[in-house]
Amino acid sequence: MQLRIATYNVHGGVGLDRRYDPARIARVIVEMNADVVALQELQSRADTDMLDVLRRETRMHAIAAVTFRNAHGDFGNGLLSRLPIVSNGRIELSVHGREPRNAIDATVDCDGIPLRIIATHLGLQPSERREQSARLIAAAKQRPDVATILLGDINDWTVPRHALRALHTYFGESHAHATYPALLPVLALDRIWVCAPSAPARIDAHRSRTARVASDHLPLIAEMQLSHPPEPTHTG
Repeated sequence: MQLRIATYNVHGGVGLDRRYDPARIARVIVEMNADVVALQELQSRADTDMLDVLRRETRMHAIAAVTFRNAHGDFGNGLLSRLPIVSNGRIELSVHGREPRNAIDATVDCDGIPLRIIATHLGLQPSERREQSARLIAAAKQRPDVATILLGDINDWTVPRHALRALHTYFGESHAHATYPALLPVLALDRIWVCAPSAPARIDAHRSRTARVASDHLPLIAEMQLSHPPEPTHTG
């Protein structure tokens, strides 16, 4: 099955022109034509549920994972999927004294193949990311037989960094593609790891004119061919 998987830090729906415009974020998502989109920094306001706007505009299933509430409203992560969502959980990533964090831990049905999606936004401090990456790896190890994609804003961009190195070691190499800042990207803050029976994923940033102003990050997209796992071999 051919899949397009994306991650997108939407900067609270506020573009480089300082306008809060969830509908513009939705247009970028429609441009990407992705089957699953992980979202970070969703910001709802008193009269606008941002994830609901995106759900309606894209006609995709939606999962919300609020990390905290601020003066505007709910803030956190989300997931959009064209594929049926068969399970929806959370991985707690909050570190004492730092901004609350979590990961969406969902399973989608890809034409009979279960695909686990772990979507997150890691912390700003190296010590946070070390702990958070360890928790993500521990969670992934609980279901090693399920095809898994880890994606999101990792807030880490050089392999010598402990968190990124640990995630590469467990999930396999994820090649860097600059996504930040959107107008002239130089940092690979956003990542997609594919740990599944598939052809190698092709990963690149989405660089449309609208994407360059809708958020301070560009979206990152992976194209992959998901295959059924091999049948077990019986002997004797």
